[in-house]
Amino acid sequence: MSQGKSIAIVDDDPSVRVATESLVRSLGFKVATYSCAEDYLEAVGSRPADCLITDVQMDGMGGVELSQVLRERGDDTPVIFITAFPDDRIRDRVMAAGAYGFLGKPFEGQALIDCIERALEA
Repeated sequence: MSQGKSIAIVDDDPSVRVATESLVRSLGFKVATYSCAEDYLEAVGSRPADCLITDVQMDGMGGVELSQVLRERGDDTPVIFITAFPDDRIRDRVMAAGAYGFLGKPFEGQALIDCIERALEA
């Protein structure tokens, strides 16, 4: 599953970023982390990640808006959303738009692994 695949993590909480990065790296993926959506958009250029894990609520642009900007650019990278404030309306919205997961923090590592597997099989 991880052979040569890259995962981008966008979260403004350093502890969540580090923990998520550690889990994803332990699975053998290449990982790039970003503290905000704007940094990810600036860095991604023409080489998008194979999967994006993003926080829903961040200072500046949130994860939902980030996903919308990517789609407008024609970037169909699979997206997994994580949030400290799970809201059914947001979950329904992002899942209807094609998200591969919507996890409330704290989440079980296996739940994230399952989402990543689904996203990379698409």
